[in-house]
Amino acid sequence: MIQLGVFHKLPILRERSVGLYLGDINKEEDQILLPSKYVPEDFTIGDELEVFCYLDHEERPIATTLKPFITLNEFALLKVLEVNKYGAFLEWGLEKNLFVPFREQARKMVEGKWYLVYLYLDETTNRLVASSKTNNFISNEELTVEKFDEVDIIVSRYTDLGVEVIINNKHKGLVYNNEIFEDLSLGEKRKGVIKKIREDNKIDVSLQQIGFKNIEPSSAKVLEFLERNNGFLGLHDKSSPEDIEAILGMSKKSFKKSIGHLYKEKVIVIEENGIKLVK
Repeated sequence: MIQLGVFHKLPILRERSVGLYLGDINKEEDQILLPSKYVPEDFTIGDELEVFCYLDHEERPIATTLKPFITLNEFALLKVLEVNKYGAFLEWGLEKNLFVPFREQARKMVEGKWYLVYLYLDETTNRLVASSKTNNFISNEELTVEKFDEVDIIVSRYTDLGVEVIINNKHKGLVYNNEIFEDLSLGEKRKGVIKKIREDNKIDVSLQQIGFKNIEPSSAKVLEFLERNNGFLGLHDKSSPEDIEAILGMSKKSFKKSIGHLYKEKVIVIEENGIKLVK
């Protein structure tokens, strides 16, 4: 069967009055209709078309050239168009609205409001369904990211400590309030950097594009020392070259260059008696 909820590149098999049939010529279960209204003006049998596949109003698999706002196993911020006795229906860029059963609503949805939802395939009904219970679809038990990785994040919730984000559609992270220097909107997608992974697998995320993986060795060394020593290093630009060499194993010139870089990227603050990691 053709996977629902994702884009496919499928060859045109034949033309009929209702549209084009796409898919595998040898497997009827892997064929799908592209209705006439989506058929391009110029085409040749055998051409490949990129289409999105889902169920139409009569619960039949169908292809479309329209681009939905969300695809299978992803998160997106969507608007509620209607609420009835069955649940809520979201606008997602296709003719048939996206269904959210009451059991999948973190709180009762209201017409006209926007919600961050996850799109999944209900294996019992073979229908695409959305859920605003986003925590059910992410986990930090088995992490697939490491410190300093650049990741894709989605703003998911505001807390007293900061802004919770979804990392790579898989994990939960937090950007602390004192590291946010711009407005962040619910559902906003952007890049982030894994700043710290704690013992309980909680993840701190930075919005600053420091490029930790490519950071110069001396800056990385200072950063690692700070992480291991409760965020403080008792050295500064007036420290003797001997002290710097003894503690960090680098020259004073390299040390000054490294802390200048980290300060510019807002990773550290420089105090009278040393440098401190921004938390």
